[in-house]
Amino acid sequence: MAETGHVHVEEPKKFAPKDPPKLNPPKDEPISVEDLARCNGTDSSYPTYVAIMGTVFDVSGNTAYSPKNPYNVFAGKDASRALAQSSLKPEDCRPEWQDLPEKEKGVLKDWFTFFGKRYNIVGKVQL
Repeated sequence: MAETGHVHVEEPKKFAPKDPPKLNPPKDEPISVEDLARCNGTDSSYPTYVAIMGTVFDVSGNTAYSPKNPYNVFAGKDASRALAQSSLKPEDCRPEWQDLPEKEKGVLKDWFTFFGKRYNIVGKVQL
């Protein structure tokens, strides 16, 4: 029941952005680990990508992932483990997450949801 024509739906733990971007349909293009690594924000001729659980997101429009910014540690990698552990350590930016405790797996799923509401999915990491 909207009193002012605006309905607010609470989405706990869904991380809905205030102004949702218009996202393209998800792609499942194969992206090699080598190609992903090139997309680390250091070369402007490449986009900036972050992968979570093998799904690659284009974060190019967010300067937080550019060099000299804290989240650049995730750029060009599958950073699943680091995101699950809320870690900014480069050594934690790796794809292995299946052995983590359930709580950290839940954190990782929340990050996946967060990214999915903000960034285009451009492909899947090919191992």
